[in-house]
Amino acid sequence: MTVLAELTAKFRSVWPLLDERTRRIMAASEAMALGYGGVSLVRRACGLSRKAIAKGIGEIEAGTAWVPGRIRRPGAGRKPITVSDPQLVDTLEAMIADQTRGDPESPLRWICKSTRTIAHELSGRHHPVSHVKVAQLLHGLDYSFQGNRKTEEGEDHPDRDAQFRHIAAAVKRCLAQGCPVISVDTKKKELMGNFANAGQQWRRAKQPRLVRTHDFPTPDVPRAYPYGIYDIGRNTGFVNIGTDHDTGAFAVASIRGWWRREGRRIYPDAAKILITADAGGSNGWRLRLWKLELQTFADQIGLPLAVSHFPPGTSKWNKVEHRLFSFISSNWRGEPLRDYETVVKLIAKTTTAKGLTVTCRLDRRKYPTGRKVTTDEMKRLNLHPDRFHGEWNYVIRPRNVDTRC
Repeated sequence: MTVLAELTAKFRSVWPLLDERTRRIMAASEAMALGYGGVSLVRRACGLSRKAIAKGIGEIEAGTAWVPGRIRRPGAGRKPITVSDPQLVDTLEAMIADQTRGDPESPLRWICKSTRTIAHELSGRHHPVSHVKVAQLLHGLDYSFQGNRKTEEGEDHPDRDAQFRHIAAAVKRCLAQGCPVISVDTKKKELMGNFANAGQQWRRAKQPRLVRTHDFPTPDVPRAYPYGIYDIGRNTGFVNIGTDHDTGAFAVASIRGWWRREGRRIYPDAAKILITADAGGSNGWRLRLWKLELQTFADQIGLPLAVSHFPPGTSKWNKVEHRLFSFISSNWRGEPLRDYETVVKLIAKTTTAKGLTVTCRLDRRKYPTGRKVTTDEMKRLNLHPDRFHGEWNYVIRPRNVDTRC
């Protein structure tokens, strides 16, 4: 066997057990033992470069003592970029700080947020850095990749918190008296058909539901208008699915449907009904038709209706939103709403760990738009505004009418 073959066999047997430094030392030791031409033979046998073998010979001749547990000597390698360029982090923070975002003089405004763009801007400021390193620095500065969170709905009213406290006190009083307290609102209208619905559901691999590519609605596409009534005291929901228009008449008809089907049976001794609603839409405090229909409803059931509206821009605080509508959306996620029957069944099956139950019905009646309520009709309402923001808080008492709902 030739010398090269013997060396190759020797290195092959122990090479996987060695680290970078011990490989270099072993190769250097063999080369020194072979004498002249030994570096070339060892290089061909083990594959290390002549430079690495020469470095190992130098370390053996110098008798360099090595720190136990280390492969390279302390201080070796390239310094971190934050050490070689100490101004880099401060420059990066100044570029992405919230107070400079949107400033016309700032090179990075609303749209310039990718790590590649930031790296390019930093390089232009004499701080060359890769986009990968920019991402590492941002994580080190406690930044993360985030989307938007819906929490703001416009300017806050000065009496926003006071109205919240007023509603909370009214709800507490009514619940203590055994009176029904309902939170009402219209959920987002839904298109009926084979359209994509947000969310995902468990299905067999590579067998997604096939839906239409576009969901541009045309006038002939039917819509569903889910109007929800959430009973705060009992944790139950009632949803009326409208098929025509979301008007004040539809909103009150939905409340009337809840009372006929559930309310009057559950609350036979109720002295009044407290309704909490947001400030806009079909149950908005400015809508005359809403109040006119409530007066008709109060006359029919012979009970006063106390209404408290949430301040403008705070509709998401209405309990029907996060105690009923959010669970409905979660229950039908990823399920195309192909017809009204599907919508009714999915809503009726909505439950929660805290025992929410939901009743759902389909309302195919017509609710035409454009109904004008005159000033004379408004004057005939038996409406009593509260001393605190009477436009938001009021009671509609029944007039002398014998008709019962």
